[in-house]
Amino acid sequence: MNLKELSNILNLSQTTVSRALNGYPEVGEKTRIRVIEAARKYNYHPSYSAKRLAMGRSHAVAHVVPQNPQHSMINPHFSDFIAGAGETYARYGFEMLISVVPYDEQEQCYRELARSRRVDGVIVHGPYKEDPRIPLLENLKLPFVVHGRMEGKATHYSWLDVNNRSSFKRATNFLLDLGHERIALLNGVEEMDFAFRRRLGYESALLERGLTVDPSLIFSADMVEPYGYDVTKKLLSTEHPPSAVVTSSVLTALGVVRAVQECGLQVGHDLSVVTFDDELSFLQYPGVPLFTSVRSSIKDAGSRLAEILIDQINHPEKGPIQELWEADLVVGRSTGPCR
Repeated sequence: MNLKELSNILNLSQTTVSRALNGYPEVGEKTRIRVIEAARKYNYHPSYSAKRLAMGRSHAVAHVVPQNPQHSMINPHFSDFIAGAGETYARYGFEMLISVVPYDEQEQCYRELARSRRVDGVIVHGPYKEDPRIPLLENLKLPFVVHGRMEGKATHYSWLDVNNRSSFKRATNFLLDLGHERIALLNGVEEMDFAFRRRLGYESALLERGLTVDPSLIFSADMVEPYGYDVTKKLLSTEHPPSAVVTSSVLTALGVVRAVQECGLQVGHDLSVVTFDDELSFLQYPGVPLFTSVRSSIKDAGSRLAEILIDQINHPEKGPIQELWEADLVVGRSTGPCR
């Protein structure tokens, strides 16, 4: 049984039948009940194509992933985010389109998505402090929501962000309370908004304790394991190595651990480590966690951002939805008092 056959039996248009099954208010209650009963009787299940016909939409959402040599978006963080978003899309009957494009071809990709109407909206990943994608999407009238936000210009569009500044201020203060004063920061790419805010939090914690910010202890790069390893090896070979490190990713922190162990030292005793932890699904530890961390679920963020975008697609008259999540501080085995 397909939509056309069911419509012929009911002597109704395919659009009316589809709208009745999808709960549109313009369909009368008697007609809706009649359609639902017939669908049950003939074991009819709406197809995606029928929904698209009735609603004038694609029922699809795009994730445009730029290939940037400085920062790779295809990483374990992205896979957990997509898992959360995908669960929400499935619940609401949406499909997901992932387009991996060269960094300088993003504008062309967004324009083509808007022109072809292949998708009803997009999620923007990894915003920069000044990000041309946001004004572009506003001009294209393509619904979007941002995972993160753009510095100083986050009032007129929908976004969800972790409070990166307060998270890293809290992480640094935790180490300061343990007596550490020489604390290194292994940050992400600081042209990106989240990393910029994290550095501000780190610096403000030091300055409020009357300490000087030492540029030689601040690093910025793509958040991968070798980055943490290489920087830590160099730091530990200096005359005055730090007693603690704050990292922007648990992947980077794993590199820190590898370097410390190779030097015959112990994490939490010779070098304390606090990291930002996206609660990656494949790095969950039983009992006391390995890392002391400021923690937020990237999978939950993906799920919530998908909900916000679908709500914006279904109710374009609504104003922007903006959510700032606070991270939890979880004490693990990677920190201890300064020796």
